[in-house]
Amino acid sequence: MKTLDWYFDFLSPFAYLSLGRVEQLSAKIDIRYRPVLFAGLLQHWGNKGPAELAPKRLWTYRWCTWRAARDGIAFRFPSAHPFNPLPYLRLSIAAGNTPAAVRAIFDALWTTGVDPADEGGQIRLAKAIGIDPALAGSQAVKDRLRLTTAEAAALGVFGVPTLAVDGELFWGVDGMDFAQAFLADPDLLAAEEMRRVSNLPVGVMRNL
Repeated sequence: MKTLDWYFDFLSPFAYLSLGRVEQLSAKIDIRYRPVLFAGLLQHWGNKGPAELAPKRLWTYRWCTWRAARDGIAFRFPSAHPFNPLPYLRLSIAAGNTPAAVRAIFDALWTTGVDPADEGGQIRLAKAIGIDPALAGSQAVKDRLRLTTAEAAALGVFGVPTLAVDGELFWGVDGMDFAQAFLADPDLLAAEEMRRVSNLPVGVMRNL
C-alpha cells in the first residue's frame, strides 16, 4: 500500500477542516500524520502566517467559519488565536501520532471554544488520550518535533496542511482535491501545460 505523509499544525484551522478528508483517504491509503511547527516553516521561508496580517486574519476566520458551516463540520474557534501549539504538537508525538489522538486534539481545540493556553485543560486532554503529561514535555519529544519540522522544510513544505504524494506536495484544504486527482492519474503533472508552468521563468521580483 502507498504511504503518504500529512504535515499539519494544530494551530491551523485549515488543517482541522482538512482532517475529515485525510481520514477518508486513509481508508484506502496509509497516511502518516506528521505534526510540524508552522512558525518554524514560516521562519525558514521568510514568510508571515495569515493571522499576522490584520485583513487576512479577518478573512481567514470568516472563511473558515463559513466553510465549516457549508460542509457540516463541527467548528468553533478557540478563545484566542493564534495560540502556542507546542504543547499539543508534543502531545501528539508522545501519543505516537495515532489518528485517534490527532482527532481528539483537533476536536478539543476546534469544536469547543477552549482556551488553548489553559494548562489544566492540556493536562486533562493528555490524560483523556492516555498519555502522561510529563512524557509530552520530554526532550526526546521536543527533538522529534524540531527534526520533523526541519525535514518538512527541506522537502519544500511551506505551509500547513500539506499532503506529500510521491515527492509532490499538495497544500491547503483545496489541495486535497488536487492530491486525489493526482492519485487517480499519476501522469497529471506530466501534462504539457503542467510542465510549462512548473518551469516558468520569473519575470520580476520585488526588492524587500
